[in-house]
Amino acid sequence: QVQLVESGGGLVQAGDSLRLSCAASGRTFSLHAMAWFRQAPGKEREFVAAVSPWTGRDTEYVDSVKGRFTIFRDNSKNTVYLEMNSLRPEDTAVYSCAAHLGPELRGEYEYWGQGTQVSVSS
Repeated sequence: QVQLVESGGGLVQAGDSLRLSCAASGRTFSLHAMAWFRQAPGKEREFVAAVSPWTGRDTEYVDSVKGRFTIFRDNSKNTVYLEMNSLRPEDTAVYSCAAHLGPELRGEYEYWGQGTQVSVSS
């Protein structure tokens, strides 16, 4: 029911910033919790950040990005963003957007985008 398309990835230097976007199709975007995951080469997929449905008042982050990344949503545009600051080489990964119908930020996400590559050089 929901299709997701990520954009905004690229190659940057350590310390730089990027803003990832995830555009969603469908009329129920605001009912979904939204999240970002990432997967680096040779590693398991990792939860990065999530934002609650409706107003997006609640957020959650993995410890390694707290204070550096911000997730937020714009329901009028059916889009969720991940603002990434002070990027580090270890942030290098394919970043994927995901949606879950419900309020649980760490629920089982049902819909996934194709991913966008973020590469951070030293």
